[in-house]
Amino acid sequence: MIWLKQKKAWGIWWNNMKEKSFLQIVLWYIKDHKKTIIMDGVFLSIFFMVFSLYSLPLESIVYAFLLSACVGTVLISYDFINYYKKHKELCLFGKQISAGIDKMQSADSLIEADYQIILKALYEQSTELISKIDIKHTEMVDYYTLWAHQIKTPIAAMRLLLQTNHSEHNKELLTQTFKIEEYVEMALGYLKIDGASSDLLFQNYSLLDIVRQSVRKYAYIFIKKNIVLDLKEMDCTVLTDEKWMVFVIEQILSNALKYTSSGKISIYMEDTEEKVLVIKDTGIGIAKEDLPRVFEKGFTGYNGRMDKKATGIGLYLCKKILDKLSHEITIESSINVGTTVKIHFSSIETIIE
Repeated sequence: MIWLKQKKAWGIWWNNMKEKSFLQIVLWYIKDHKKTIIMDGVFLSIFFMVFSLYSLPLESIVYAFLLSACVGTVLISYDFINYYKKHKELCLFGKQISAGIDKMQSADSLIEADYQIILKALYEQSTELISKIDIKHTEMVDYYTLWAHQIKTPIAAMRLLLQTNHSEHNKELLTQTFKIEEYVEMALGYLKIDGASSDLLFQNYSLLDIVRQSVRKYAYIFIKKNIVLDLKEMDCTVLTDEKWMVFVIEQILSNALKYTSSGKISIYMEDTEEKVLVIKDTGIGIAKEDLPRVFEKGFTGYNGRMDKKATGIGLYLCKKILDKLSHEITIESSINVGTTVKIHFSSIETIIE
């Protein structure tokens, strides 16, 4: 949270530092030197009045006035050029500030020197703070990643023990064990998502094979809830990362199964040219006012408030992963009619960060 505030503060500072138009710079120069300009105007007025009181020839007054104006124009022009150059140099420095603050130009006044001392102190403080936060975040991610991997062993042991006896009681326990595995996978995905860019392997994969991997995992839930799976044939290859794509489809299927008590789930290609995968259910649907926010972190909406166990993380992870894969996801839904999720594979050019 502190790091985000620091980042926001630097962003505001950088927006203010962006180069301005020439007219804006002139206006800022006038504003910064308005006291001097007013003082010069007062001096010229006194100068003109004194000359008038002594009844000097008008030509002498105008000549002195023009001579003073010429000298003043030269000095103001010289000062403005330095002002303009300094603005340009500071804008350039602002773009390179992440490399360090040591290259900041020397101060022209005592006040500027004071500001530079304060700025350097704040920069060092923020750098140290961000470094500490990064270390703590890395340690936390390492710990929970290790925990998530270690918890898989007792879960696997529980599954094996439960499978030795096919009683109804054990079947229900197997269902709950499956949910625990899902939450562990979601936690791992959440921990890895920020560093997913270095873990991407883009290749051409059969979309049907990817979908089948996800469906196979939920076969038991389909059978238990008596939900029909309508999986159409797909003669389509997509450029993506198989592991993360399977994760996304699993999260979408998990939501579809969670909020569908009867009916069917259809998976098909809407547009083979644009490569749009559709996952459609006949569940309870999503309220119209909730649709714009379904990809927000932690947002559960009306359905989530009804289901106290909802986390609001699944679709957030899907959106974040698909952004990294340069795919697009859209959702259409109606209450008591169902939800349609579309994944667009060719709508955005693939960019590997």
